[in-house]
Amino acid sequence: QVQLAESGGGSVQAGGSLRLSCAASGSIFSINTMGWYRRAPGNQRELVATVTSGDSTNYADSVKGRFTISRDNAKNTVYLQMNNLKPEDTAVYYCTADVVNSRWGSSNYYWGQGTQVAVAS
Repeated sequence: QVQLAESGGGSVQAGGSLRLSCAASGSIFSINTMGWYRRAPGNQRELVATVTSGDSTNYADSVKGRFTISRDNAKNTVYLQMNNLKPEDTAVYYCTADVVNSRWGSSNYYWGQGTQVAVAS
């Protein structure tokens, strides 16, 4: 099994910054893509950003230029630096990881439990 532990959420004023972290632990041989999704009240869960094992990144249009995703493969950790936050960024943010559990195994997709981000206007 694999556990994803998120941290760094909180409350900020519009224009402020937060940095989310997510550390994976457990049965890990390697990790393919890692990413962040979010769910705002009354909305469906949406992709925020992803980063591959080769550091290729992908962002939702709504966060391009404001958010930066990165990873530390030695620590099995993914980060989301969020700058110039807006009230519409208020949501629960979920970490994801596509994990290969063993040398001969296939990959499995894991989710964190979520961390709340609240942006006041």
